[in-house]
Amino acid sequence: MFTMEDVACLIHDYLVEIGVNDVAAQYLNSLLLLLILVVVLLIFDFGLRKVIRNLFARFTSVTDTNFDDFLVRNKVPRNIAHIVPVIVAYKIIPYVFISFPIAEHFALKSLEVFGIILSLWVVRSILNTIKDYFKTIPNLKDKPIDSYIQVFMIFLWAVGLLFAISILTEIELWKFLTGLGTASAVILLIFKDTILGFVASIQVSINDMVRIGDWISFDNYGADGDVVEINLATVKVQNFDNTITTIPTYALISDSFKNWRGMTNSPGRRIKRALIIKQESIKFLTDKELVKLKKIGLVSEYIVGRQENIVAYNTEKNVDKSLLINGRNLTNIGIFRKYIDTYLKNHSAINKDMIIMARQLAPTPQGIPLEVYAFSNDKRWENYEYIMSDIFDHLLAATPYFELELFELPSGGDFNTAVKK
Repeated sequence: MFTMEDVACLIHDYLVEIGVNDVAAQYLNSLLLLLILVVVLLIFDFGLRKVIRNLFARFTSVTDTNFDDFLVRNKVPRNIAHIVPVIVAYKIIPYVFISFPIAEHFALKSLEVFGIILSLWVVRSILNTIKDYFKTIPNLKDKPIDSYIQVFMIFLWAVGLLFAISILTEIELWKFLTGLGTASAVILLIFKDTILGFVASIQVSINDMVRIGDWISFDNYGADGDVVEINLATVKVQNFDNTITTIPTYALISDSFKNWRGMTNSPGRRIKRALIIKQESIKFLTDKELVKLKKIGLVSEYIVGRQENIVAYNTEKNVDKSLLINGRNLTNIGIFRKYIDTYLKNHSAINKDMIIMARQLAPTPQGIPLEVYAFSNDKRWENYEYIMSDIFDHLLAATPYFELELFELPSGGDFNTAVKK
């Protein structure tokens, strides 16, 4: 009965019988056996991949979950198919190099290292599958899953590298790790960014600071747009001009940025903008001027009611109204402020359940800021800008009706007119 050793020597014995030198026969025997092994393994690997892929294809076609589809997409069956040929090669290599123990030793060590790399490929493809699957789950798709996968893979690659070095140097792993401890400072320096990114990813996730899909503004990096990717080292933001800004992950916890998620989740988006009124245009109103303003529908009822109260108060106090400043009076900016407030409350695009206010801010060198503070129902950027523009188009045009003037810096034409006068 033939043994494997006898089979491995068949070519060698035949070559010796036909007159080939024994040393040359040994080399030719190993070379031919290696070629045969490589060809057989390639054919076996190709056939095995086809079989496994077909089995997975049939399996995925009858299942409801899409997890198996992601397995195929990330080449998990293909990578698994490579494992069997490597195991077969590891078992047969000793017989291929039966006459060359040094070559056998080198080949076996190479296969062991390749086996580690292949195992890492399989694990990586499985982790990528899990990542893609988690991103289809509504509660997880906005989480920084890429960061966790990358951290785990870095750890596995580090472990694999240690095993590979241990195999090649034939030093026991625990002894190798003991010697490696002395170089920990260098390792920490090399992996500083990775460690910072890892810590930042954990804090970002735990504190729920940023999610994929959030709109953030990061002035230090010129970012203003939606977060499209969060991984171990960087956060990618697609700006509104479709450019991509890359931000270091640890910058999210070391620097200040604005996350607009609260606005997105709220029932309205804030409108906060002011008209600058020239101070010299502000005045008390006479009865004649009030009669004119009563024609403005939104403040007509307000003026009538306030005027009755003021007249009653001034009469009761016997106020000398030969000067407008005496007693209580209506002002054009006060009525205009009421007009703005009423206009906002009647505007169909303003959320009536949130704050609506027209307020006067502290005087500035340019004039008196009259600020609109309200919230639009529509939070989409384009519609929000349209609503805000529509409101201020109206208010800018309405200002002269209250005999108020808006401040603006003089232009060249203003100077020319002043000179001609």
